Amino acid sequence: MLERLFNLKEHGTTVKTEMTAGLTTFMTMAYILAVNPNILGAAGMDATAVLLATCIASFLGSACMALMANLPFALSAGMGLNAFFAYTVVLTFGYSWQVALLAVFIEGLIFIALSLSGVREAIFNSIPYELKQAVSVGIGLFIAFIGLQNSGLCVDNPATLVSIVNFTDHFSTRGICTLLTIAGIFITAVLYIKQVRGSILFGILLTWILGILCQLMGIYVPDPSTGFFSLLPRFELTDFSKLGLTFGQCFQFDMSGVDTFNFIVIIFSFLFVDLFDTLGTLIGVSAKAKMLDEQGRLPQIRPALLADAFASTAGAVLGTSTVTTFVESSAGVAAGGKTGLTAMTTAFLFLISMLFAPLFTAIPAFATAPALIIVGFLMFNNVAHLKMNEENFTSAIPAYLCILTMPLFYSISEGISFGVISYVLINLLCGRKHEINVIMYILAALFILKYMFL
Repeated sequence: MLERLFNLKEHGTTVKTEMTAGLTTFMTMAYILAVNPNILGAAGMDATAVLLATCIASFLGSACMALMANLPFALSAGMGLNAFFAYTVVLTFGYSWQVALLAVFIEGLIFIALSLSGVREAIFNSIPYELKQAVSVGIGLFIAFIGLQNSGLCVDNPATLVSIVNFTDHFSTRGICTLLTIAGIFITAVLYIKQVRGSILFGILLTWILGILCQLMGIYVPDPSTGFFSLLPRFELTDFSKLGLTFGQCFQFDMSGVDTFNFIVIIFSFLFVDLFDTLGTLIGVSAKAKMLDEQGRLPQIRPALLADAFASTAGAVLGTSTVTTFVESSAGVAAGGKTGLTAMTTAFLFLISMLFAPLFTAIPAFATAPALIIVGFLMFNNVAHLKMNEENFTSAIPAYLCILTMPLFYSISEGISFGVISYVLINLLCGRKHEINVIMYILAALFILKYMFL
């Protein structure tokens, strides 16, 4: 049956190799099960419900990738997209998380249409290379900044807006937690550098274990009144009824306080980030797996994009942010994964993870913060692909503004806006209008209208 489904012999692989690769992929991306409930919880969503939705959406997305495209790529709730969902759409714009889920649902439907028509690839080709890379770099800094805040390392300062925490103030709670975050960053970095499979997940767990030891030795003293709870894990059965708190909630919304144009901008922002995140991941991982043809194209890209779009739509109905293809799939490819059986193995592991929901949701913020900071670095690493010479300044400066504004304005969409507008204006004023695609003119006009009327 597996041979018929995935053509293992044709791809020169075996069931054992594919399943081992699937386990490897799962280990490298399982940190999302601890991080996603933490991030979306900030938007007011129930952590257990988010975790269950994430597990099911990851299963559906990875299974679609396996059966529709026969590719070894796994999907889950995308980093950066979940941060945009919680910290920009809900906490900055002030919309309910139900409205944010509706935006994700509509984005998924649009992506299905764009993927079927081939427009998705055309849009991707119209955006300058530097801006594509800048979006990833800027999101990396944004995610890292969120990690610094969630851990308590970065605090408010009336004179400078932000500053480092005073480690001696409330040492038994806030102070020790921030020190544990620093320890977790070094632990995760060393594990990743040494190419330990599942390094980010193990970094989270080891940092949590250090916290538990601190509590047992009396260094950390729980104080629920100030938000510092016991670090000891809860061993209990998963309450699957919690999924009802988010399932179908994208259709239970109050649009009375939602500005139509701003809502369209939100949908576009989800579209823009997901578009480049998915296509960039597919091309990058496919190149590593030597799956691209002589023209540098992925033959199965349309079913792969469809699987990604279906997953986003299903994820919104279940109750999680945009589901996308994970770059960590490259770990499974490096372990020998060549077919959809790798993705299907990862899919079933996500499904089984629902049984351990109470364990994942009990992981404290200081343990997940190092994962955010290291994942931020991995995304920031794309800065190496930016060409920063004088001949390329008309693209490099807009890319720089895109990167700069994302963390400082605390918004992925604002970073994209500044990048697109500045690219069009700088190239026009420098007499290089031939460099500007018509789609870029349209995007820049839309963003300018947003600032004029909102």
